[in-house]
Amino acid sequence: MDLNYSPQELAFRDEVRSFVRSRLPHEISRKVLEHKRLGRDDYLVWQKLLHAQGWMAPNWPAQYGGAAWTAVQQHIFDEECAEAGAPRIIPFGVNMVGPVIIAFGSAWQKQHYLPRILSSEDWWCQGYSEPGAGSDLASLKTRAERRGEHYVVNGQKTWTTLAQHADMIFCLVRTASTGKRQEGISFLLVDMRTPGVNVRPIITLDGEHEVNEVWFEDVEVPVENLVGEEGRGWTYAKFLLAHERSGIAGVGASKRELRMLKYIASQEKRSGRPLIEDVRFRDRIARVEIDLMALEITNLRMLAAEREGRAPGAEVSMLKIRGTDIQQTLTELMMDAVGPYALPHLPDAWGDHWLGEHVGPEYAAPLAARYFNHRKVSIYGGSNEIQRNIVAQHILGL
Repeated sequence: MDLNYSPQELAFRDEVRSFVRSRLPHEISRKVLEHKRLGRDDYLVWQKLLHAQGWMAPNWPAQYGGAAWTAVQQHIFDEECAEAGAPRIIPFGVNMVGPVIIAFGSAWQKQHYLPRILSSEDWWCQGYSEPGAGSDLASLKTRAERRGEHYVVNGQKTWTTLAQHADMIFCLVRTASTGKRQEGISFLLVDMRTPGVNVRPIITLDGEHEVNEVWFEDVEVPVENLVGEEGRGWTYAKFLLAHERSGIAGVGASKRELRMLKYIASQEKRSGRPLIEDVRFRDRIARVEIDLMALEITNLRMLAAEREGRAPGAEVSMLKIRGTDIQQTLTELMMDAVGPYALPHLPDAWGDHWLGEHVGPEYAAPLAARYFNHRKVSIYGGSNEIQRNIVAQHILGL
């Protein structure tokens, strides 16, 4: 198994690096690198630049407008984008529902939706989790009753990321209550502007409006928006989750954040010396760096297997577990490094000088919010506890 890049892959890396460095707007990369908030337009500007280059959908077949890259090329692209501070591509359209439509959708769905996903004309969100159906997704209760040429949808979805921006939502809905729970689930594409769709914000611990409740009250969805066959939504959902989990590991972004951690530790002082010279703290950095190196090697092994035509299996769960653990550890170490300056600065509550004459270095200001936000990464995409069960069953044979 060859874990080194081929000459062709190295040439591709140079091409991607040149494009990202020349086309990525500086004001957007600065926000990413400094952990500042990104707005809707920041994502759209970058996605439209990628679309113009033909790089918006790296893993789509060329016949649908994708770049048709290999898994190794996509890894290189992700690494270079993370290094430069490019925003992530919002995954719900291009990385989640897009592959489902390509694999299982009707000819009309492919013709209508895929170009709009590529151009970012449609912003998608995901309607899976419900108040009583998160990790146990098969317990979902949102119902879709067929009435003539429409399904009438009633129910609630929660933790719906960026639904406040979305034009479309792909939903798992219950179309039957007999037999196994999984057999009564279908996959619907719903226009968010349809009467009866109501989005309510959830303000999270970091003060962000990132997630939402989405309520459906007698929402009429054309039958042509059913993906595949009625009652087969569980199969399509598992297909989608495999795509989601493979991207959650975030090796490139974690390498960038590790460099930021080292920089912060070199700036912060303890007893008059840079924190990075403290043996105990340096050991903690070394441990997470070793874990990240191991994760990257595991990821490259999977990519090498895909290059040889072998599909990944439960190993994707291993990447998800270790990748999210590392992301959380990096946020914890940054918080520890800056100490009280990691406390959120709330001018309305505390005034502009609540820590004295200043509120610490600029890089410290977003770290508390980032720490809180990253508590979620070990939960979404299938909680890490569930992923460990998958590894135990399918790899360890327990």
